[in-house]
Amino acid sequence: MSKDFQLGAINHVGVAVPSIAKTLAHYKDVFGVEGTPVIELPTQGVKVSFVNLPTGQVELIEPLGESSPIVKFLERNPLGGQHHLCFEVDDIHEARAHMITKGVRVLGEPRIGAHGTLIIFLHPKDMGGTLIELMERADEH
Repeated sequence: MSKDFQLGAINHVGVAVPSIAKTLAHYKDVFGVEGTPVIELPTQGVKVSFVNLPTGQVELIEPLGESSPIVKFLERNPLGGQHHLCFEVDDIHEARAHMITKGVRVLGEPRIGAHGTLIIFLHPKDMGGTLIELMERADEH
């Protein structure tokens, strides 16, 4: 593990929504932006669409069924809201090991995320109340 761990750029802000279609229609009307085609991630229990912006992305996340982890979030926040922040890292396994040495709870093992690269999540109670996603940069591996 490197002592020189560095957090990369913000890749996206995850926003939980009750309906991606309705949210995208609203974003198009208000901001003049469109989202990527909706993809389903059954292993994560969500559907996602990305709104591409000059400095990053907004990831719209909708539950994929009643067992989705997003369902409870939307029960507490019926209109939706910020769900997580995603930062890029060079090596997800190094990042995971670094977080563990710092006493940060890592939620699960590295897995493939919506961008097709490895991701992990850090427990919000260890991160000032914000769920943090770390995503291995696609250009690294």
